[in-house]
Amino acid sequence: MITLLDGPLGTELEARGIPPAHDCWSATAIETAPNLITAIHRDYARLGATVHTANTFRTNRRASGSSWQKRTEKAVSLTRNAIPKHHRVAGSMAPVEDCYRPDLSPGIQSEAEHREMAETLTNAGCDLLLCETFCHPEETLTAVRAAVACGIETWVALTAGPQANLISASTMAQLAKLSVDQGAAAVLVNCTPAIDTLRFVKAVVESGINVPVGAYANAGSPDDDIGWRADGDLGFQTYANHAQEWVTAGASIIGGCCGTGPRHLAALCTQLAIDKNRR
Repeated sequence: MITLLDGPLGTELEARGIPPAHDCWSATAIETAPNLITAIHRDYARLGATVHTANTFRTNRRASGSSWQKRTEKAVSLTRNAIPKHHRVAGSMAPVEDCYRPDLSPGIQSEAEHREMAETLTNAGCDLLLCETFCHPEETLTAVRAAVACGIETWVALTAGPQANLISASTMAQLAKLSVDQGAAAVLVNCTPAIDTLRFVKAVVESGINVPVGAYANAGSPDDDIGWRADGDLGFQTYANHAQEWVTAGASIIGGCCGTGPRHLAALCTQLAIDKNRR
């Protein structure tokens, strides 16, 4: 059975007229556009998603400063109140620095920051914690340990970056195994271009881990004609076709990341034959 994740909040907010802030990405929208966040969550729920990621990717202390905890709690509340009661809320935990700059990662020194974020998300009522868009090995495992220590289901999503070159497929597979050893209950490939995601999914599946594998890719370059642009054929079905390949390779958790949106999710739901009665 396929578990359908939602799509992105950050780039979808931007598509609806709310530009991201430099340091805290979409976190400012928690104060400035809460109704729009609610509307996006509801759109994804209506289209078939049953796991919804709260807008906490950049609500940690380093990105959001003194308002970090209030923002985090509010983001979880917005998600919970927007979706059906039987759906699940995932609390997003991101690298404490730039997710595409592993060279800036403090590694294991990020432990306290990840621990306080995990505890805040858990106390706010998340159903699971999603350590997402990680590629730095030490920080990945540090975040996973912090989440697992809260006694809540923990997923880890690993990225190869916008050019699919931050980490090799074999290294990602090794990191997936280490994450499972630390207690991760699922491993996903995320925010890697859709056209490049299959080889990473295959490597993770073939690593032999005994937990569900998933993928939620970004739309890649605008030249890939999968997403980003508001005109013409955005390649919703092209994205769904890639997702079908991920499922064939062994993935069972599927969603969308940067540059995709509700219409991509609708195409996924049709392509993967998601039963409307499960929504």
